Amino acid sequence: MIFTNEKNALIARRGGETLKIEGWGRNSLRVRAVMYDGWTGNDWALTETPEETDCRIVIGEEDNWNGDGTIGKVPCAEITNGRIRATVNHAGVISFYRDGALILREYYRSYGGTLSRSSRCLKIVNREWKGCIGGSEYQLTVKFDANDGEKIFGMGQYQQPWLNLKGNLLELAQRNSQISVPFMVSSLGYGLLWNNPAVGHAAFANNYTEWTARSTRQMDYWITAGDRPKEILRQYTEVTGRAPMFPENLMGLWQCKLRYRTQEEVLTVARQYRKEGIQIDQIVIDFFHWTLQGDWKFDKTYWPDPKAMVEELHSMGIRVIVSVWPSVDRKSENFAPMMERGLLIRTERGAAQTYDYQGDCVEIDPFNPETRKYIWEVCKKNYYDFGIDGFWLDNSEPDYGVYDYENYRYCAGPALSCSNMYPQMFSRAFFEPMKEGKEEAPVNLLRCGWAGSQKYGNVIWSGDVPSTFEALQDQLQAGLNMGLAGIPWWTTDIGGFMTDDVNDPDFRQLLIRWYQFAVYSAVLRMHGDRGPYNIPPLDTRDWGGGYLHTGQPNELWSYGEDNYRIMRKYYDIRIAMHDYIRDLYREAHENGSPLIRTMFYEFPEDEKCWTLQDQYMFGAKYLVAPILHLNEFEREVYLPAGQWRNVNSGEITEGGKTVKVKAPIEEIPVFEKM
Repeated sequence: MIFTNEKNALIARRGGETLKIEGWGRNSLRVRAVMYDGWTGNDWALTETPEETDCRIVIGEEDNWNGDGTIGKVPCAEITNGRIRATVNHAGVISFYRDGALILREYYRSYGGTLSRSSRCLKIVNREWKGCIGGSEYQLTVKFDANDGEKIFGMGQYQQPWLNLKGNLLELAQRNSQISVPFMVSSLGYGLLWNNPAVGHAAFANNYTEWTARSTRQMDYWITAGDRPKEILRQYTEVTGRAPMFPENLMGLWQCKLRYRTQEEVLTVARQYRKEGIQIDQIVIDFFHWTLQGDWKFDKTYWPDPKAMVEELHSMGIRVIVSVWPSVDRKSENFAPMMERGLLIRTERGAAQTYDYQGDCVEIDPFNPETRKYIWEVCKKNYYDFGIDGFWLDNSEPDYGVYDYENYRYCAGPALSCSNMYPQMFSRAFFEPMKEGKEEAPVNLLRCGWAGSQKYGNVIWSGDVPSTFEALQDQLQAGLNMGLAGIPWWTTDIGGFMTDDVNDPDFRQLLIRWYQFAVYSAVLRMHGDRGPYNIPPLDTRDWGGGYLHTGQPNELWSYGEDNYRIMRKYYDIRIAMHDYIRDLYREAHENGSPLIRTMFYEFPEDEKCWTLQDQYMFGAKYLVAPILHLNEFEREVYLPAGQWRNVNSGEITEGGKTVKVKAPIEEIPVFEKM
């Protein structure tokens, strides 16, 4: 291993690999490596210019066992930036330290190492570059030693019941309801960003941790050290960007269903809300209001005057958001020009098709700046110029018909090498032109995101999840881990998306419990596909805005007087918290803190808080214990040290213990920190 100090970066060369470690923000290091062909120049999620760091680099020697049993000297080096230090031995194995304590070490099991476990004959190396046959990319695998007792959080959204990801194998790929945001927070006081949008996996096993990119030219990860998760999130968002300040007039209720089929339906719902004395901040116009996928315009048969509709809604103080999909039907007026200009995803083999729901479609390639320009110009003319306020960028993973990533290619390269960044590039096609010349940031709704998506005005929701209590339990874990991955604007479909029968009393109980949870989250949004499907279509055509089914009504009053009374009560609670919620959004904007927080985020010194996953903090003030099971009308709640006021009963309790709390259907257990 040959070490050099080049422009305040530690460079190490060995066996065709060049390794570069440099300071990148406070108490943080960026680690990159390439084989032979030079640096790519991609910063990926690290979009923000870090503050100047003056690292201390030392190149020296250390003892090593020679093959004949004697001890000799071999080169080694170290680099220190604030509280974090990395050492590199002669085999290129990196070890990381926080304030002198080892926090992470690359896994190396081959003969000739200087580490106690490394002198083995297994021939397992810490960084494995395996050339992709017929291409210039590599499959890259990077391994780290596992730390006994370590807890791992973040990484985005996975539909599973575990908050602590230790022991999990996570696919690094985007799917409907799965969001890969590859930033992890460790209980040992560090955070690590796998700064690579390639499809792959992360395994946090008990024997070692492994990160894999199936197609890449460069290893790139970023590591930061801090005492508290809040410090780690602050340092992470300093280099990846922070959410803009959320508009105050969107902090209340968003109204949505699958699907409002006509502009008169939308206006009727809005007028009824006004009559009920309930202010909805935004109403959402869902899919198949269009003629064909990829036309990106209203079907005039059912939406004859969108501009007048928007003007009336605006007069009621209601913003309007409209669904846009990235899929383009072959029959669409935009298919031929986009295919001709190379603005759609390419297939490597077989027919040019990437999506087959309600049409024969190819999806757009938002990595191409010309694509982003094209789709914005169409949507500006057909939506934005009518006064539409925002866009629901659905299917934004994209939702492939078959997830054969090796069969798709973008202008940026093989889908295997960068597909995880697709939803972020899709969102930028709208955010960037909408932001031009405006002080207030645009707010768009997406089903997916990647590291750094928080800076592009993305409200991300958890996808098309089933209407079950098990799914509600999973959404809590998903939302908490999304927050720890730097995504503070996160929400769900209240009641889940897929409902067979809205009259089922079990579903109605679920709806109330989900609604109560949503009141204490970033965005309160009614949405869902509500059966039974006994409403006839408006049209006999097999295209256009009238032929596809619609779900049952999904307004607050749609589920009977008793449920309406409960939802109205919690709507009033949400509105009364407006100033508090505004302050939480400001905190997200200023230091990256999520709105819904794990217990250990606020109480890192309390060991029990690191094990709790069925309660959370809504900001620093409110402890929320959602009801996550059918026919559950009381539950246990752990209160950390201090005094806590039950907001339902007014009773004050000394913390540091677990208490049993009553939870009739009218109440969600919430405690205010005194």
